[in-house]
Amino acid sequence: MCLLNFNKTYPTYYAIPALLLFVIFFFLPGVLGIFYSFTDWNSLRAEVNFVGLKNYLKIFSGQYDFVKYILNTVRFTGLTMITKTVFGIIFAMLLTHKLVKFQNIQRMVIFIPQVMSFLIVGLVFKSLLNPVTGFFNNFLKSAGLSVLARNWLSDSNLALSTVIAVDTWKGVGYLMIIVIAGIHGISSDYYEAAQIDGASFLQKTWHITLPLLKPVILNVTVLNLTYGLRVFDIIYALTNGGPGHATEVINTAVYSEFSKGNYAMGTTLSGILFVFVMLLSFFILRVLEPEEKS
Repeated sequence: MCLLNFNKTYPTYYAIPALLLFVIFFFLPGVLGIFYSFTDWNSLRAEVNFVGLKNYLKIFSGQYDFVKYILNTVRFTGLTMITKTVFGIIFAMLLTHKLVKFQNIQRMVIFIPQVMSFLIVGLVFKSLLNPVTGFFNNFLKSAGLSVLARNWLSDSNLALSTVIAVDTWKGVGYLMIIVIAGIHGISSDYYEAAQIDGASFLQKTWHITLPLLKPVILNVTVLNLTYGLRVFDIIYALTNGGPGHATEVINTAVYSEFSKGNYAMGTTLSGILFVFVMLLSFFILRVLEPEEKS
């Protein structure tokens, strides 16, 4: 009885374990990472010296490829955010239309890539896109389209676009399911009223479905944004940042720097990534939330 009264009197004690986990595994590592980004921490030396903004100036000085890695990250994030959102909305609308048959089967087919690991997807597409023995180029050649055959993953001008296409194929099903849930949450009264007024499918989509899906599109945009900025797996599995750093992004650069024992530079790049995620997420929420509330 005394224990029950204690729990009712001090309900905040329940939050202590979660708070400790947050501090130990999230807050402290983040603070230490920021601290070490202002040092010369390296596996070759035992001592750690404070160097101020030297690591950050080194990244943005233009003497190294770090700026290119940041731009690759931004490009990957922007393009995957657009392609996944657009195709996710298109598939969701098509697979909720009453004229489309076997909707559940088609949804399952599109969603299956989402449950596959990035390593498996990378190995499969690495084989399919091989310029000599790969299925894709051989199919183009057999169809008389040899002129379209390319070195999809070894051409520095195509590699990042190819990775973006593969990532879109893998992730669009997840976003499609979210949008489908949003569409099912829209009252049928709107569509019935529009039907009486003689509205076409496109008019219903533009004036009813898309405006009422704004909260869902906001969530999808933030998910795409945070995933794109943190991308590592699919690029590591497909190209490992190559060819010639053409697909190198911040996280693959962090992995490379830590592998070389250059811990200070790795933590500096991680700090820059953290700032990007926070600022862009805040910007999107700040811009889109007023429209959502209205």
